Amino acid sequence: MLSFRRQRLKNLRAEAEQFRRRAAVAAALVALAMIGLAAGYFRLQVLQHEEYRLRSEANRIKPRPIVPARGLIYDRNGRLLADNVPAYRLEIVPEQAGDLDATLRDLAQLVALDEEEIARFHDTRRATRAFRPIPLKLRLTEGELSRLAVNRHRFPGVEVVPYLIRRYPYGELFSHVIGYVGRVDAADLEAMGDSRDSARTHIGKAGIERYYEERLRGEIGYEEVETNVEGRALGVLRRHGARPGTDLHLSVDARLQQAMVDAFEGQHGAAVAVDPRTGEILGMVSLPGYDPNLFVTGISHRDWQALQGPARPLFNRNVLGGFPPGSTIKPFMALAGLELGLRRPEDTTFSTGEFFLPGQSRGYRDWRPGGHGRVDLRESLAQSVNSYYFELAVEMGVDRMDAWFDRFGFGHPTGIDLAGELAGVRPSRDWKRRQLNQPWYPGDTVNAAIGQGYWVTTPLQLAQATAALANGGVRHRLHLVRASQSGFDQPRVPEPQPPGVRVVDDPRHLAPVIDGMVAVVHGPTGTARAIGAGAAYRIAAKTGTVQRTSRRGDERTDPNELPYHLRHQAWTIAFAPADAPTIAVAVLVEHGGSGSRAAAPVARRILDAWLSPPEESPP
Repeated sequence: MLSFRRQRLKNLRAEAEQFRRRAAVAAALVALAMIGLAAGYFRLQVLQHEEYRLRSEANRIKPRPIVPARGLIYDRNGRLLADNVPAYRLEIVPEQAGDLDATLRDLAQLVALDEEEIARFHDTRRATRAFRPIPLKLRLTEGELSRLAVNRHRFPGVEVVPYLIRRYPYGELFSHVIGYVGRVDAADLEAMGDSRDSARTHIGKAGIERYYEERLRGEIGYEEVETNVEGRALGVLRRHGARPGTDLHLSVDARLQQAMVDAFEGQHGAAVAVDPRTGEILGMVSLPGYDPNLFVTGISHRDWQALQGPARPLFNRNVLGGFPPGSTIKPFMALAGLELGLRRPEDTTFSTGEFFLPGQSRGYRDWRPGGHGRVDLRESLAQSVNSYYFELAVEMGVDRMDAWFDRFGFGHPTGIDLAGELAGVRPSRDWKRRQLNQPWYPGDTVNAAIGQGYWVTTPLQLAQATAALANGGVRHRLHLVRASQSGFDQPRVPEPQPPGVRVVDDPRHLAPVIDGMVAVVHGPTGTARAIGAGAAYRIAAKTGTVQRTSRRGDERTDPNELPYHLRHQAWTIAFAPADAPTIAVAVLVEHGGSGSRAAAPVARRILDAWLSPPEESPP
């Protein structure tokens, strides 16, 4: 009875109405969902079609940089001085590699990794974006390549990349000319920013490699690589080729360069050989040198420490080494006397062995006790008579001296195509006031007349000035690059050079000066007459000895008997053949003791190598 009542109380109409309402709401919600879904598809497929198409392509197609081959470097005869050889490097993309520490630990089981390589990797990682590949090891062995190939699937974000690596066939022979390339460091990456160049692993660090970096490195290209969902390359869709670096042909001669090193016979120093007619560097050495191949893949700590000794093999003495020129300055002083009308070639000075300024008791000595007697311009150069130049300098005055030596480029970089060239010091009244806040004294003028005192010159500056004497008073900019070539099928293009600058007003004044320099070697009283024996050509030269310790009173000491570190610096400048010069040299022998004994024989060997080469020379 109770059950029957309950059934009768059920309101079917109300339930049906409730169902209809719920169905309508559900239908409305479904309709809204469908409309929303359709709107979403419309937005994705119509409004944002291009954006997502590009994203899809970006996921499927990866741009891969193509680093071009670095330009080659040759000597004047086509000998290869800097080459590219194939190698393989190991790279990691940090954002794809996951746990980097674990990845590095596992890789160390397959590849020999030292602490320096790992530290360098982390330094570079901190300076670059996580999506960029970072080199871990730059040269893999065959065994390492095989192990990595077998285990490739274990290392996402790790790639073995083939590339060309720099090689210097002549080792340390051209270390201070060619320089070297080294691994890109954090500072290099910061300078590159997000440019394509950040894909490079190496950059020029010294020498020609650094100065001509932009021309040697070429222009990076890229290829569009199709990949699968795992990131594996399936093929190359499009390729935008890289532009290879420019090949450089230098003016240096590899045979002469080796002869210059041999001429020093193990002594430390520097030498520059120049073609006076053009300013081309024929050879340039700074000794000791170093092996630039050590730097290409990252120099080890042990090798770096070995280069930090007192001999300073990394120090380029020609570009950065500043030394007083000593008596090598005398031919320029003699020429100044003629040009300024203060002397004639036949005018004489009487040398007593000591020169005194008016009103002073301090004497300025000649190198020969008792003096040289009466000498003219020719003998003042042949015997290197200080008194002649002391007297001339007092008459000339420091201001005219300063202006005269400025003509020859002293106190300025020569403009050679190497970075960081030292300007040196051309002593003057203004320079001393500016640098030392002191007045100029007559004694300073006397010292400057013989290349002592405040003088600082580089072998390059002396070579340039000597070449101007040999070239009839026309000074050329020194340079190393003779021509360039944009491809093996392209012609060589001569490197443009500025015209020479005339520094001697009357070239007739050069004849007596050159005659005096010839007498240095071929005259009976010449300080370097020993090197003239057996010469098949005439040599014009001037030696110089720069004191590193003062004499006490009348004490005279053989410079070769002094301790090595106190021995005088030995200079010689020369050119030959004297009547039609094709080569001019400046030679510095560190701690050589005497210009005539140490540096002059080196100069003679260099001249012989150029003017009287052996019939058969190694390539």
